[in-house]
Amino acid sequence: MEDSTARKNILNKISQALSNSTMMPYPSADIPESFFKSEQESLIALFGRKFTGLLGKFFLFSNAAELRAKLDQLIIENKWMHICCDENSLNQLLGDTTGPFIPTGNLYNTDAAITGCIHLVAQTGTIVLSSGQSSGRSLPVYTPVHIVIAFAHQLVFDLKESIEKVMLSGAQDFPSSLVFASGPSRTGDIEKTLVVGVHGPGEVYVLMLS
Repeated sequence: MEDSTARKNILNKISQALSNSTMMPYPSADIPESFFKSEQESLIALFGRKFTGLLGKFFLFSNAAELRAKLDQLIIENKWMHICCDENSLNQLLGDTTGPFIPTGNLYNTDAAITGCIHLVAQTGTIVLSSGQSSGRSLPVYTPVHIVIAFAHQLVFDLKESIEKVMLSGAQDFPSSLVFASGPSRTGDIEKTLVVGVHGPGEVYVLMLS
């Protein structure tokens, strides 16, 4: 009961903070134009540009058949043998694809994980994942390759819009964790040399249906 009350209080405070706008503390700050939404660039194009700039691999399709064909191609080219897809809606969408999909992944032998997402943030090229998804917390983080199946209507412009959409679900449906992943895992901690795939997937794909 106490945990539930504390959680409710925190969510109420977040909701109040979002509803009451705060004046910009540094109005004369030099903020680059790219920070703001451009009417000339669609959310799809913006996300694709930002995501690929972060070493992600982005593909856009007009129908499910094209998406399945591309996934088949990736499976064959990369010789993925164990692919985990634990979301029923995605299994139905990908029903005709080649490859041994397994419902639950052994993290030691899974080559790739296929999941959905909550949102895609165009401004930062970010994938928003929730612990409430069937894939849970571990699968998208520990597998060497993460493939996200997304839809154009899941795109939002910035992190603020993404968080507001999550908050609209209400306290009862609020997930225990949210993950904001921008491209594959990378670090420059060791001798300032960029290493990819240290703390998470070394490759991240977004296959989007328009």
